[in-house]
Amino acid sequence: MSNLDRTDLRLLAELQRDGRVTNAELAERVSLSPSACLRRVQRLEAEGVIAGYAAQVDPQAVGLGLQAFVRVQLAKHEAAAIERFVGQVNAWEEVVACHALTGDMDYLMHVYVADLEHFSRFLLDRLLTAAGVADVNSSFVLRTVKRSPSLPLGQVGA
Repeated sequence: MSNLDRTDLRLLAELQRDGRVTNAELAERVSLSPSACLRRVQRLEAEGVIAGYAAQVDPQAVGLGLQAFVRVQLAKHEAAAIERFVGQVNAWEEVVACHALTGDMDYLMHVYVADLEHFSRFLLDRLLTAAGVADVNSSFVLRTVKRSPSLPLGQVGA
């Protein structure tokens, strides 16, 4: 972990809120000179604290009207089986996140698709035929109550 001070955390919070803010505006918001602000941001980028910048796209606006959380259990837990499964998951465009879990299921996937027919094709043609998949349980999102791409930096001690 990088050694982050209070100013670094303020910079990160501002960039999470608005990644397109100009350096001059960012510097003003965190009470730094523009050159000092730029040096800090460049350091945070170089250290990998800032992993990148991206636009937040509205799924509905681009025709991805159905999202699901899919829990997957593998038949075997040996390294080769896990590696095959992970390789397949990384090739599936519909999967925007996949997490290895503790508990009764091995993985939790967050999936975006156009509609139920697309999900059905994904499930039947890809996921259920994937090597090593023993069980799948899907839950569809009815409504998103909270969605934030920002990390809770207020919890980080400086």
